[in-house]
Amino acid sequence: MNALNVIRKPIITEKSSILEEKMIYAFWVNPKSTKIDIKNAFKTLYGVNVDTVKLVTVPKKNRKLQKGTYNKRKETRKAYISVKSKNKLDLNKFAKFDQENKTTVLSSVNKKPQKAKLSKTTNKTSKL
Repeated sequence: MNALNVIRKPIITEKSSILEEKMIYAFWVNPKSTKIDIKNAFKTLYGVNVDTVKLVTVPKKNRKLQKGTYNKRKETRKAYISVKSKNKLDLNKFAKFDQENKTTVLSSVNKKPQKAKLSKTTNKTSKL
């Protein structure tokens, strides 16, 4: 599996921020991925050796709404990853391998494309 398909996004809650002090990071992962897939994907994305991976399956949930309709939440999976290094990780930045240039580029999860700003300039001719 591709590393970006295995680890979907970090979980940012009060519980996960407390666990980060103990060098344990929480992520939403693909439900079909295994511990070995998650370990390899984390190492390729963040470049840090993984100590242990613990998985939690969040079951699907059905809620009855008005007029007999159901709202369904799919079954998802959480991974709690403990890291061997003592340096804190920035979860929004990860290393991405650029295959064209064969280099590693830091990417950001929350990075949005910038729109080009057009400035209104007037053509004033100066009189000499």
